[in-house]
Amino acid sequence: MSVARITEVKSSSKISFDDAIKEGLKKTAMTINNLKAAWVGDHEVLVDNKGNITEYRVLLKVTFIVND
Repeated sequence: MSVARITEVKSSSKISFDDAIKEGLKKTAMTINNLKAAWVGDHEVLVDNKGNITEYRVLLKVTFIVND
């Protein structure tokens, strides 16, 4: 029987939401073994005083299998 765990990871990118997701998963996979899935939760942008987007952020719920 396998046991899975879910943890939240917040990731950011200056390029796009897609890049924030990819980079967040890449870095997470470097520290968490048996990564299986991710649910993309909240999206957030930071803006400057002119309304230009300066950073894209995502909240990921990452699922991984716990080692026996």
